[in-house]
Amino acid sequence: LIEKPAAGGRMIARHDGQIVFVAGAIPGERVRVRVEQVRGGTAYAATTRVEEQSPDRRAPAGDPACGGNVFAHVAYPKQLQLKAAIVQDAFARIGKLPLEQPVPVRASPEQGYRMRARLHVRGGRVGFFREGTHDLCDSSRTGQLLPATEQILNLIQTRLAEEGTHPIREIELSENVAGTERALLAELAPGTRPRDVQRLPGLFDAEGVTGLVITRPEAPQFVAGRGHPHISDVLEIAVEGQTAAVRLRRHVAAFFQGNRFLLQPLVETVLGLLPRGELLDLYAGAGLFGLPFAALGRGHVVAVEGDRQGAEDLATNAAALGTGVRVVASAVETFLTRAPHAGTATILIDPPRTGMSKDAARLIVAASARRVVYVSCDVATLARDVRRFVDAGYRLSHLEAFDLFPNTAHVESVAVLDH
Repeated sequence: LIEKPAAGGRMIARHDGQIVFVAGAIPGERVRVRVEQVRGGTAYAATTRVEEQSPDRRAPAGDPACGGNVFAHVAYPKQLQLKAAIVQDAFARIGKLPLEQPVPVRASPEQGYRMRARLHVRGGRVGFFREGTHDLCDSSRTGQLLPATEQILNLIQTRLAEEGTHPIREIELSENVAGTERALLAELAPGTRPRDVQRLPGLFDAEGVTGLVITRPEAPQFVAGRGHPHISDVLEIAVEGQTAAVRLRRHVAAFFQGNRFLLQPLVETVLGLLPRGELLDLYAGAGLFGLPFAALGRGHVVAVEGDRQGAEDLATNAAALGTGVRVVASAVETFLTRAPHAGTATILIDPPRTGMSKDAARLIVAASARRVVYVSCDVATLARDVRRFVDAGYRLSHLEAFDLFPNTAHVESVAVLDH
């Protein structure tokens, strides 16, 4: 009998007292499984037959294991409930913070939502990896990318197959909300010689590809390219009756949120949680949150970003706002050590999946901001970090989630901590 969801997309069951993490099941179902492996006394299994079916089961489109499509067999409203349960479990189990109310999860259209993707190239094939393997699968069957994007990838795949031997191993895709700008980054196999690169740009020529960058993993600089490596969007943001338009440019190699449908709702929600006054925007990226805050006239922003490419995008985007934003290209830990911000009114943090480092957590807590707004793409590290704030005297006053990756087990969360 399947009990509840686990982080990562499997479901928890017990057999003769042993915990079993089951793929392809839904809580409440009774299923037959095939045990794939046992690690540390815990079994991992795949559903082979459903004996008692949940009313929330549906026929998945394509391969449920392709490219993080592990919830494809679950009706979408139930997926939102499962993600709320995953957040609730993480806060209770990891953060030791039982939540009194279910966490609201904002829904997303399931098809064509994805603006950023990493595709793998093996010979003449381009696709995602199947879950837990290096086996390629057809990304078009998942429905995550726009049809126009899939047509371009199919064209590139055909050309790579015709090319035969080539050094391309990975393709990073980044496009804007409308899908009118699309930049690609092709990563080559280590040791690729310069003369083997010259013919490659032509393989990516296609209507709809506005920029191409070719790079080698052992070389920090880009080795070839065409077009413009950046894409951009103008976000029309409305918060509390105020409106502002902010242009956000980002390089294909830089991080940016990946769901085109929830991008604006996420930004407007976060801005609505930030009181007026000074804002310290840590892990600022291209300026997704801090720049609209300044553009709305809500207060001065100090935006800190440690990634070189992200910091360049941030500086370019902030230039239009004049003195309203100060950009600092620095690791968060280095910045806070050199320039402590004790008494800062509000701190916004949007760290990578690993969350805050111990040093960053200590320094951010030491700043004693009245409010901290934490945007997280990993609920386990969020629960851990929120516990650090609570232990320092903060109170978790708000928590909600956004389904930026439908049909996967990932969920974006926004937590508010008040001092």
